This record gives sequence, C-alpha cells and structure tokens, in this order.
Amino acid sequence: MALMFAVLAVYTHPASAIAQEKFPRPRGPINDFAGVIPANVESAMDSLSREILQKTQTSVVVVTIKSIEDNDPATYANELYENWGIGKKGQDKGVLILLALQERRVRIETGYGVEGILPDGLVGSILDQYIVPLLKKGDYGTGLFNGMVAVGQVIAKDAGVTIGEGYQRTMPTRTGYSRKRGGGIFPLLFLLFLVFSMFSRRGRGMLPLLLLMGVAGRGGSFGGGFGGGGFSGGFGGFGGGLSGGGGAGRGF
Repeated sequence: MALMFAVLAVYTHPASAIAQEKFPRPRGPINDFAGVIPANVESAMDSLSREILQKTQTSVVVVTIKSIEDNDPATYANELYENWGIGKKGQDKGVLILLALQERRVRIETGYGVEGILPDGLVGSILDQYIVPLLKKGDYGTGLFNGMVAVGQVIAKDAGVTIGEGYQRTMPTRTGYSRKRGGGIFPLLFLLFLVFSMFSRRGRGMLPLLLLMGVAGRGGSFGGGFGGGGFSGGFGGFGGGLSGGGGAGRGF
C-alpha cells in the first residue's frame, strides 16, 4: 500500500520529482559539489556573499558541479536558479555563478531584479577579464572569487554601499618585473599597506582577508591560514526568486 502511494505521488507531481533528482540541495551561498575550491577560499567567499546580502538584499550564490551531463549550461543554470529560488520572491535580486567542471563551462545567471545593473554584455566582460583566464589555469577558487568580487562591486555601487574594502580582483595576466627580479614593487606596497592597517581597529579585523588577497595578488595559491566549516548556517538568500535567463556563459 505504501509503495502504491509513493508511485502515485511521483505520477501526480512528476515535474517536482524530476527536479529533486536533477538538482542537489543548496548548502549555503557557496556550493562546491565538484570539490575544486580550497576551504580557506570558500570561507572568504562565504563571508563576502553574506555581506553582499546584508547590505544590498542581493543573493550571490556560487555552484560547482562535476557534470551537468546532457543539459545545456544556460538552461541548467536557469532551472537551478528557479529550483533553489535564489533571492527574495517578488524582488528577484540574485546572481548565480555556475561552474560545470567536466563540460568546462561557466555561467553567470542574473535574476530579474539585477538585470538592469548587470546586463548580459557586462556579465560577459566579467567572465572574460576576471574568471575565464584563471579557470583555464585550473585556479578555480581564485577565478570564482574574482567573479564574486566583480559582481558584488557592481551591486554595491548601485545600492550606494561599499563591500569588503579589503577585497580586490586578481588580474589573470601581469606585465613588468618577473619573480626572478623580486616581483616588482607590489610586495613592498602590500607590506606597507598591511603595516598601516594594523594600527587601526578596522584594519586589524581585515588582516586575515588582506593576507589572503595578497597571496592571490602575487599569483600564488590560497594555501592555508583560514579555517573552514560553517559555510551554510543561517544564509537567507533563498526566498523564491526568479530569473528570466539573463546573464552570459563561456567555455574554458
């Protein structure tokens, strides 16, 4: 009898059952199902997403998937966005950054509420300049973090607020001095900035993040120094938001 009711339920609500099988459950703002984001980077991304949500009421969610199989990346991103309900219902202020590892595709999907400030062309430029070059090198954590910072800065500017003053995007290519010549003037300037920051209460609070971004700015890896865990608790960015398919996608 129980089996009959289960079959009847699936038959009565086939779309819901298929959606539950097709999409994983959200863990929080950062959902690294492919396992490609170092824990320390994920922690910083988590903090940034929560800050953006608190100050602008806009949800920025990152998802990595090992494979989307035979699904079209744009369609998958749009359906995942709707399935999770990114952003508040009626406001639809949300952004989904989706990485499909096996297909080597990345897409930024925008909700109805942010399409005006994040048009498709601008989203494409963010992908081209700050995300794709690093994904090609296999530096998935830095690339996705770059995308979050770039998107977050646009959202924050429109809202008239500032977010994470210590965050900076890592440029994928560099010119000038090489590492053999000491890395140029950047290390010295960064060291002076750290010393200056330590003399203020706010600066001391930002010190761990500054250290993280300093490593990224020199082209290094995010190797240690930040604790992981607790990524999903209390994130209120899933409230029934919708996307009309705006955004852009790229291969890498």
